[in-house]
Amino acid sequence: MRFIEAPEMENSMIRHLILAFSVTASMMVPLQAVAAPLGELSRGVGFVNPALYLQQKGPTLAPFAQIRFCLQNPGDCEVGSSAAIVTLTSEKNAELQRVNRAVNGAIIPVNDRSGTMGDVWQADVSAGDCEDFALTKRRKLMSLGWPATALRIAVARTREGEGHAVLVVKTSDGDLVLDNRTSRIRPFRQAGLSWIKIQSGENPRLWFAL
Repeated sequence: MRFIEAPEMENSMIRHLILAFSVTASMMVPLQAVAAPLGELSRGVGFVNPALYLQQKGPTLAPFAQIRFCLQNPGDCEVGSSAAIVTLTSEKNAELQRVNRAVNGAIIPVNDRSGTMGDVWQADVSAGDCEDFALTKRRKLMSLGWPATALRIAVARTREGEGHAVLVVKTSDGDLVLDNRTSRIRPFRQAGLSWIKIQSGENPRLWFAL
């Protein structure tokens, strides 16, 4: 699937929106957010080992399809407060497992790359691509009271070199990966992925290289 390149069918208005958004995003990102400082990660949960979390680098372009998704679904892309870490109690862990299994079982995996609109990101669908699974899980967890700032979409490559999107949940046990390819929730280092970029926790419209 294509995460960055805009489909050739898109009109010039949305192309201009991408350029304007990218320039604005790079100007607005606070410097301290780039390094994901330990103080931010550990807020409210005591000492946190930075090795358990994906380390953000500099700002980067958001996937084109995600920009379009935010234009169509602003409620999924609202700016939040400071980044949150979910304390992973047994109840929270069970809830996370239920949502991951339920969404993986409810959506029929299809590749939408061949459509006239190119790659399209959607949530709450009956059939969809990897990012549709991730967006649906994020929305369902938010509806259950999970903080949006702890729920981030990430883009990576599989061992086969294919583009892939997953939901990364920031918890007291580290960054956990919810992947439509498996019902097992894994720490990010055990997900079998080469990480490319991830959403900002505070502003889902902003992305950082990994």
